[in-house]
Amino acid sequence: MTIVRRTFLALGGLAAAQASGAVATPPPWPSKPIRLVVGFPGGSSPDLTARALAEPLSKALGQPVVVDNRPGASGNIAADLVAKATDGHTLGLMINGNLTIAKLLNPKTPYDPFKDLQPVSLVATAPLVLAVPASYAGTPQEFVRTGLQAGNTWSYGTPGQGTVAHLGMELLKAKTGISPVHVPYPGNPQVVNAMLGGQIQLALLPPGLAMPQVQAGRLKAIAVTSAGRSTLVPELPSLAELGIQGVDLEVWNALAVPAATPAAVVNKLAVLVSAIVRSPEMRQRLFAQGWQVVGSSPEGLANRMRQDASLLAGVITRQGIRNE
Repeated sequence: MTIVRRTFLALGGLAAAQASGAVATPPPWPSKPIRLVVGFPGGSSPDLTARALAEPLSKALGQPVVVDNRPGASGNIAADLVAKATDGHTLGLMINGNLTIAKLLNPKTPYDPFKDLQPVSLVATAPLVLAVPASYAGTPQEFVRTGLQAGNTWSYGTPGQGTVAHLGMELLKAKTGISPVHVPYPGNPQVVNAMLGGQIQLALLPPGLAMPQVQAGRLKAIAVTSAGRSTLVPELPSLAELGIQGVDLEVWNALAVPAATPAAVVNKLAVLVSAIVRSPEMRQRLFAQGWQVVGSSPEGLANRMRQDASLLAGVITRQGIRNE
């Protein structure tokens, strides 16, 4: 069954509920082309996800869905644009930082994710992979038992201050007592190069970047940061499985709209996005990009936003981390 057919069936169920009186009939929407704003450049992971969604969403809604790249400030420029949109036809494909900790990291952030944005659907998630140099010869279990003892002389790399990789490593430091020095880089490709060159000894990397290096024998993968094993890298244990609790962290992307968006529009979008991303075709496409699909309800995304903000607020406050 094609993605489009699945989404039309999902809409049919919604229409039936409306006809029975269970759901109030919404006004006609959309009435013009839809703008899907992405806070990162073309070819980035959020951009690829947005473009994968755009075509089937356009077919299901009967209007063009145009991806609008507005990079800058780790996606917060685009998130602010969405939060302030008043045309009723602007959506945002955002990463977790935009929807959880943006205001905590920078009080001057011009929008509040919990007041100015309405969650629609958690699209997809991925763990981070704890990677070390290929010269480490032990098992993941041995690394946790003895290898971490060298952590006080190490450095770790991230794609920048306040990123999920940075906050995740600070959580790991708090849970294990190690104190490697943070070295920020412009992006994850530079982090990988620094590890290969011996400038750093630890990093939390997306599976899509880490595993090709691991398979080529250039890096060693220890564990993933998700609560359990990930279908993206099922051969790797989780940190929790190795006995390190409290570092249950993933990167994710999600769809959000301005807070004033009518509930009927939010629910219609959530039904569609869920049907699209859970289809076999989209599962395969996003899996190849390094994502596990979710396709949650608005409430599911709101819960995830609160959980992640609560998890990371402590380390941000404790370490005085800012991204200004």
